[in-house]
Amino acid sequence: MAKERGRPRTSTVLWEGVQRLLAAASADLGATELTVVDLGGGTGGLAVRVAALGHRVVVVDPSPDALAALERRTAEAGLSDRVRALQGDATELSALLAPGSVDVLLCHGVLEVVDDPAAALRAAHETLRPGGRLSLLVAQWPASVLARVLAGQLGQALHVLSGEEHRWGPSDPLCRRFDRAGATALAEQGGFTVTAVEGTRTFSDVVPSAVTESDDALTLLRELESRAAGTEELLGLAAHLHLHATR
Repeated sequence: MAKERGRPRTSTVLWEGVQRLLAAASADLGATELTVVDLGGGTGGLAVRVAALGHRVVVVDPSPDALAALERRTAEAGLSDRVRALQGDATELSALLAPGSVDVLLCHGVLEVVDDPAAALRAAHETLRPGGRLSLLVAQWPASVLARVLAGQLGQALHVLSGEEHRWGPSDPLCRRFDRAGATALAEQGGFTVTAVEGTRTFSDVVPSAVTESDDALTLLRELESRAAGTEELLGLAAHLHLHATR
């Protein structure tokens, strides 16, 4: 089988963090099978990996096309009995799932695009059981400033730096970006206790593609990402922050 080259499509650091969070939840419950909700999980790239670990996963997403692709993906993986698709958005969780029925909730790349991030977190809090775990991934604005500068888009960089929502312009696909303090405060206001913050894609989005064409360079990049994830001084450079939190 040919080895994959170029930039990693899925963050190894993020997946390792998710696995640690799932393991901690399993230890708390004394159970090997968890009920996991992947909010905004789309076509199920992460959900299938979680289900393959032996958990039951509910993917909640507003796109019927994405959910149809999810069902095809789970069928191909032989995991249809472990993954369920529900159409809905972040603020509808309480109408879709019973309060306190979820052990782990994955909320990755959601708060950047929903109308009301605080309402989304309140709904997540209501759905989780007491002591349940939240995996929260958010885009970080300082890294976006650096990426725009390196791309020569100085006006966009200034817009990200100075704008209230840290967008680079009207065509920016994200409604907002966060930093560590803002994301932590939002989670705490939603009733969560943040237990860890890790950086993901600290270097992958800014290193030139040509640099990672060799297997050795790609291995070095992954090692850099792994070491940078928990390094306090480098968290501000990460494209995304992965917050671990408990209800």
